[in-house]
Amino acid sequence: MDQQNEAYLFLLPSMAGVLLFVILPMLASVLLSLGELKLSGAFSWVGIANYREMLNDSVFWQTVRNTAFFMVTIVPLQLAFGLMLALALNQPIRGRVLYRLIYFMPVVTTIVAAAIVFQLLLNRDFGPISEIFWKLGFTPPNFLGDPDWQKPSVVLLTLWKNTGFTMVIYLAALQGVPQELYDAANVDGATAWQRFRNVTVPLISPTTFFLFVLQMIGAFQLFTEAYVMTRGSSGTPAQATMTVVYYIYQNAFSYNRMGKAAAIAWFLFFFIFLFTLIQTRMQRRWVYYEVN
Repeated sequence: MDQQNEAYLFLLPSMAGVLLFVILPMLASVLLSLGELKLSGAFSWVGIANYREMLNDSVFWQTVRNTAFFMVTIVPLQLAFGLMLALALNQPIRGRVLYRLIYFMPVVTTIVAAAIVFQLLLNRDFGPISEIFWKLGFTPPNFLGDPDWQKPSVVLLTLWKNTGFTMVIYLAALQGVPQELYDAANVDGATAWQRFRNVTVPLISPTTFFLFVLQMIGAFQLFTEAYVMTRGSSGTPAQATMTVVYYIYQNAFSYNRMGKAAAIAWFLFFFIFLFTLIQTRMQRRWVYYEVN
């Protein structure tokens, strides 16, 4: 057996897994989006009716708006807070390893448990945050019942859960910036802001691009936080926290509309793919890659 065939033999288990668990399910979901699957297992062909119904569904467009809100709030805030924490914990301060551990701990906690804890913290009747409002003489907001406060509550939980991951990645990037560049900037009389703007930001821009794309995809796929904390507020006319992924779940497992759920999933796939492609093209304008 020659080396080329031997290489294919070693790749065969991985390729079989990709074919069985990725490619075939994707093809099946395309077929499912063009039909309707009944509880009895009978499949009926409906063509593009599921896509047409999706585009005419007001609840679907509400979920798109909700997802867009989470995307434009969570992503920039998470990048900003993660970078600030990384800058602070990259300084030679006492106990910084312990601080890094503390800030990273939410990342490894279970999101369902964290969401339940936040439910208790933000509960208007007996939550400790509401208790502080009452003691100060103010009426506490209905964080989990008011549509105007439900979205910020989900954003708060998501930031608490994921900012530590952003911090760790930025820490790795900051430690890769050559100290000689900072020394040269100091010799030239650059201020701390000028060093940050002209040295730090360009050299960590590849990391920023990586985190930006990763977190945007995560924002598009937001589900557990809204489901556990507010159940997507699906029982209210506003559907304030129902995301696209939550609506896919609801159509598939609550309404038994597998075809429509598959159609929405493919809409989400193409939107994420298009967005990622655009960002990959635009990175040439602001991402700095060092050429050796």
